[in-house]
Amino acid sequence: MLKKRVRAWMAAATLAAISGGCGGAVSTKRQVPASEKPVVLDATRDELLAKYNDIARSVKSLNSTAELRPTAGSKYSGLIEEYHEVKAFLLAERPAEIRMIGQAPLIGKTIFDMTSDGQEFHVWIPSKNKFLAGKVGEEKISAKPIENLRPQHLLDALLWPEIQKPEPVLFEEFNDETGRYYVLTVLRGGYDLEVLRKVWFNRADLNVSRMQTYGPGGLLLSDAHFADWQPVGSEQSQSQSAPAGVPAFPRSIRLERPHDDYQLSLDFTKLALNEEIPADRFQLEQPAGSELVRVGAEAKKPAGDQKP
Repeated sequence: MLKKRVRAWMAAATLAAISGGCGGAVSTKRQVPASEKPVVLDATRDELLAKYNDIARSVKSLNSTAELRPTAGSKYSGLIEEYHEVKAFLLAERPAEIRMIGQAPLIGKTIFDMTSDGQEFHVWIPSKNKFLAGKVGEEKISAKPIENLRPQHLLDALLWPEIQKPEPVLFEEFNDETGRYYVLTVLRGGYDLEVLRKVWFNRADLNVSRMQTYGPGGLLLSDAHFADWQPVGSEQSQSQSAPAGVPAFPRSIRLERPHDDYQLSLDFTKLALNEEIPADRFQLEQPAGSELVRVGAEAKKPAGDQKP
């Protein structure tokens, strides 16, 4: 009997303490200042599709200088190798032309020169006196991740593919501790649908913050992150007028290629969009005396003056 009375008294005392204003022991309240409250903008699926496609249709070429920082490997492969910063000169033009020249800072020595036209790629590595050539669809994964770097890997991050009307597109919200996002998921296929691309919009400004591209079977081919959106026509853009539909463009891009086991960070120091670029600036001839390496083929040939 006594035990029952003690239990009843303890329960009543606890209830009285909570209801009597002692709830601070189990919860606290903090008013978030207006200056610290995150901005969360709203948009519809169609508005985001239009925003994305306006940029995809309007950016036809890119002429830029950037600070390039490659990283090979990951914690999953067991080894991470960070390379020195490289000064990169980057040209891109639709439908699939791209060229990137990497030079050592200060001394201006060429580290690599690479091009692709969407069908074939060429990579010149002066330090090894090697000229790599191969079909875009026949890439051979190297045991050394940095040797997997290909110019065509940058194309979708620089010249976005348009989302066509027949393509099914899903629309969703995503929230985590970093922010709030809208996600457009583009599908491909008929009966057996697969994910083709995911486009992430940061709801703080409704700019594209991430784009993931998938291959057959759900393979994540690339994961591009976009930041530091600035108006086109700013000082970094050489005071050019903004192309229609492109009020802003990201000045920082981080590209991850998980199956190629490397990452690239690009920070643009100069950027010009939709300039006329002569066709010969995308041409890369094999240097005389270099070793021609056919990527995807077994044979290696000394080059002389022959072309790939």
